[in-house]
Amino acid sequence: MRLHIYGALREYKKRKPLRLHMPGHKADRRMSALFRDSALDVTELSFSDCLESPDGVIARAEGDIAALLGARRSHILTDGSTAGVFAMVFAAKRAGGKLAIARNAHKSVYNACAVLGVEPYILKINDRAGVLLPPTAADVEEAFKKERTVGGVLITSPDYYGNLADLAAIRKVCDRCGKSLYVDGAHGAFMRFDRELESQYAGNFADVWVDGAHKTLPTLTQGAIVSVGASGDAEAVEEGLQIFRTTSPSYPIMASVEYGVKYMAKQGAEHIDALRNQLTFLKARLKRRKIPFYEDSRTLVLAVDCGGAGVKARAAQRQLERRNIFAELQDGRYILFYFSPMTPPSALGKLERALCKIWRMRALRGDVCEGLPFVSGVKKFSFLTAHTLACEYVPLNRSVGRIAARSAGVTPPCYPVVVAGEQITEQAVQALQNAAHTFGVKDGAVAVMKIGGNT
Repeated sequence: MRLHIYGALREYKKRKPLRLHMPGHKADRRMSALFRDSALDVTELSFSDCLESPDGVIARAEGDIAALLGARRSHILTDGSTAGVFAMVFAAKRAGGKLAIARNAHKSVYNACAVLGVEPYILKINDRAGVLLPPTAADVEEAFKKERTVGGVLITSPDYYGNLADLAAIRKVCDRCGKSLYVDGAHGAFMRFDRELESQYAGNFADVWVDGAHKTLPTLTQGAIVSVGASGDAEAVEEGLQIFRTTSPSYPIMASVEYGVKYMAKQGAEHIDALRNQLTFLKARLKRRKIPFYEDSRTLVLAVDCGGAGVKARAAQRQLERRNIFAELQDGRYILFYFSPMTPPSALGKLERALCKIWRMRALRGDVCEGLPFVSGVKKFSFLTAHTLACEYVPLNRSVGRIAARSAGVTPPCYPVVVAGEQITEQAVQALQNAAHTFGVKDGAVAVMKIGGNT
């Protein structure tokens, strides 16, 4: 496995150079004692290439990544998937018209629409067992027919809970209607190397797609990729990245993105097969023990259904952490456990034993929160109009009936409970008040339009 970026960094470290360049830590011994690989942290130098206009090791790494992902062009991101989402919405803006999105699109999609002046057309959506489902091809086609100004659709697949959209069918709808398909595949980077799911990988269908490499590959946090397919607007994506991507990218993160993709291309399928076998056995044993979970998850996720069994999710999470087991998130109903090809098989056994013990604890039984509400507010103004009119912040308990001037939601999973332009409901307020972490909430208050008083 040839690693272009890491190889260049390692050779520089071996030279023990006089570092008269950024970053300011200079790989000092005091720094290295705490951060062992600080010597690999460099800036754009003669040997290290430049992410904004690569023609050296970064260009070679991106070329290799594109070939492995089946892309016409791939760009390494060190800003997480968000920079890639902004580049996709920039490309959609260039194509013109509104952009159809799912209700549970990541907040970065909504933010990009607000910044770029793209009106989102929110697709109707269904839920199963308290989990939002991806839009169907019929939903997308209905949106195209109902709203002629929609120029494309941005689909999240897979989502946090492991749901997969039928991208093949949606692609056919887009082709038939002459629309573009963008995919936020942040949670599905591993699928390219998964024998079972490779056929549903975003890159097989999208004009432009994002892989959150750090979520499921052996890659450092914030490492991601945005790729352009055969019919995607590569020029628009690159222009968008020039605007939104950092000019001070982390070289260790870039190196880890290249490593993660190449490692998976070489050994990923075997790791995924082994993990999936163990996960299948684990789910079967949990079922026998009457520990429910979300059964429609197709990815390497286990969403244990605490609320459905009358178990307090937050208390169960605390009990797990007492046992040194840390989940990705709990939403009031589900606790989500995220596995990756690097998860050791022994981890699943440890989790199973802990869940079995916790499930027998009577103290965890009783009144439970049913999780995030998935009831859409009543749309009163367009999304963009809400962002342009005068607003004020009001306490959450006084916001019911007012019109949201900004979106607000729970993080994670980072999608809005209330969308700008919608009338705020009591249910949305309760969700925001009960959440440990939110966005769009400032000192217990949310932004509302001054002209949208109580109705």
